[in-house]
Amino acid sequence: MKIKLTAVTIVFLAWATIAPAQILVTNDFLYSANIAVPDGNPNGLALTTNLSGLSGSIADVTVTLDITGGNNSDLYSYLTGPNGGFAILLNRVGMGSANPYGYEDTGFNITLSDSATYNVHNYQSAGGGYTLNGSGQLTGLWAPDGRNIDPQSAPSSFDSAPTTTTFDSFLGTNPDGMWTFFIADLSGGAQSTVSSWSVDIVTDTPEPGTRFMLGLGGALLLFVRFKK
Repeated sequence: MKIKLTAVTIVFLAWATIAPAQILVTNDFLYSANIAVPDGNPNGLALTTNLSGLSGSIADVTVTLDITGGNNSDLYSYLTGPNGGFAILLNRVGMGSANPYGYEDTGFNITLSDSATYNVHNYQSAGGGYTLNGSGQLTGLWAPDGRNIDPQSAPSSFDSAPTTTTFDSFLGTNPDGMWTFFIADLSGGAQSTVSSWSVDIVTDTPEPGTRFMLGLGGALLLFVRFKK
């Protein structure tokens, strides 16, 4: 039995039977700020950047923070994206019913990623341990705090707060537009400075050329086989 496959049929099979190939592109954006965070002021500091020309949708987001001085448990920080996406980076780290004043280390030199094993909020009691550099900054790779509660809540509120407000909320959205890094110091007495911050955005773009060629090759093989 012979099956007649037309050129249109071949093209249809090329597109319909082969999953699209993808291109993952990492876009790194580093911002040197050297700006003091207003001490004891919930209005905080908002640093914005307008990104354009990025292709595809967001497949992953990580943030690197270089913050010096101050008191780590005073800080509340988040990241927002232009087309959806909201992640709590820091929320009064260490604060809880067992430690109502939180962690009093001085600064962060860290990368925050959803793929990290340990959450930054409880870094002093994390199973993997923690390291401070010579300036007293926390170092290493950590999961974002993710506790979407009022940073001025009672310490016990942090014990049961879900840690779900993370970078996952950015996935699948368009990266072009205004990004905002916000940080506030909720308790006076020691001032933090944002030396720099960076956002790394991995975009996921279909590669139609590769998809078509692979599919076309498969369809031609079927054509030759059924023609015999």
